[in-house]
Amino acid sequence: MLGPRKTLESLAHRETGHSLAKTLSWPHLVALGVGAIVGTGIYTLTGVGAERAGPAVILAFAIAGAVCACAALAYAEMATLIPAAGSAYTFSYAAMGETVAWIVGWSLILEYSLACSTVAVGWSGYLVGWIQSAGVPLAEMLLTGPFTGGLINLPAVLVALAIMGMLIGGTRESATLNIILVIIKLAALSVFVAIALPAFQADNLQPFMPYGFGSSEIGGAKRGVMAAAAIVFFAFYGFDAVATSAEEAKNPGRDLTIGIIGSMLVCTVIYMAVAFAAVGALPFQELGHSAEPLALVLRALDQPFAAHVIALAAIIALPSVILVMMYGQSRVFFVMARDGLLPRALARINPKTGAPTRITLMTGVSIALVAGIFPLDKIAEMANAGTLIAFIAVGACLMIMRRREPALPRLFRCPQPYLVGTLAIAGCAYLLFSLPTDTLIRFAIWNVAGLIFYCLYSRPRSSAGRDLAAQRA
Repeated sequence: MLGPRKTLESLAHRETGHSLAKTLSWPHLVALGVGAIVGTGIYTLTGVGAERAGPAVILAFAIAGAVCACAALAYAEMATLIPAAGSAYTFSYAAMGETVAWIVGWSLILEYSLACSTVAVGWSGYLVGWIQSAGVPLAEMLLTGPFTGGLINLPAVLVALAIMGMLIGGTRESATLNIILVIIKLAALSVFVAIALPAFQADNLQPFMPYGFGSSEIGGAKRGVMAAAAIVFFAFYGFDAVATSAEEAKNPGRDLTIGIIGSMLVCTVIYMAVAFAAVGALPFQELGHSAEPLALVLRALDQPFAAHVIALAAIIALPSVILVMMYGQSRVFFVMARDGLLPRALARINPKTGAPTRITLMTGVSIALVAGIFPLDKIAEMANAGTLIAFIAVGACLMIMRRREPALPRLFRCPQPYLVGTLAIAGCAYLLFSLPTDTLIRFAIWNVAGLIFYCLYSRPRSSAGRDLAAQRA
């Protein structure tokens, strides 16, 4: 039993006091996408990917980008067909029913919260490296969580709480600041490529695939191109946060299409250039053990000032990723609460800012706690599991809605929808099962707990369920 489905008419209806303000135009949405996509993935996970795949991390980025491109096309059509907050959760509610929507929403909560925490930990690595390179001693116990020998990652906690405060201040103000941060970030990456590319050495690409193509256990860890793709996949998502903002877009049909497709195109080009320059300039073994691989490359090239500037740019600009991901999670939380699947009191909107203050506060505190305790790679793997489930669901929604409602007007029509949907599902499923076994076990436990909560609390209080019961009566 998949539960009641929401009609497109019901998705367009908003109760007074539970409707988000329309404050975002397409430049804000492109910046939201780029701000989320270009971040920890390229600044820090380049090293993690190189450790798992060697120089073939370049190929891992290409594979992850191709899978995300299929998902992005599906998202673009669904977001313009259903311009309501909630992204994959809302699409699944309309196409497949409440139970599937709950699983997707529960996975999105995991995705966004852990994505924010991952970036906060990555940001902390750059901040610590930048300060220590200036000769300033720091208390090691406050720079890393208990799983890596410390007490708490205090910088990661503080940046998460600071971003929470910005979002509570209002969506438009946060999105405008995000544009500025994105410009800084892109300028820094351009400087990195300009310096590192001339130092390219072909020998650094040999052997290109030291651990093979598939994902296999080597030395107690999963290695290979697909194992790397399963984690650097984190580097590409972010356009789903654009879809989450659909209800706040001034012109959803135009703005969402430009925001989703535009941000993916810009970021794919950037990622290929940066990854190629990094692994060409420095052996992958050295990249794999650094929390700040791009700055490491520049220091190895005897460019200490440039390394200092790149690290500073990361410190300034990486919070834009936290901002977008925390924004996305708060909106998924908000819509689930508005639907009655979470306590409806959480869906209250602040009349001054048009933002859901309570849900944002809860989101920020939970993210700060995770960032303060867990290491970067473990958080990213769990975040990827949640995202892959959401992308699989959107690929399915694309095909279901094309078959069920072929005549509905679509402001963006995905080319070859059944091929694109199938590729998105197959590619994401392969990446999902390329994740470490313990990650998949933890993800399964998370979803079992979620389904128990749904059966005991959410389903009896669902507004869609009550509406369906009233219609039958």
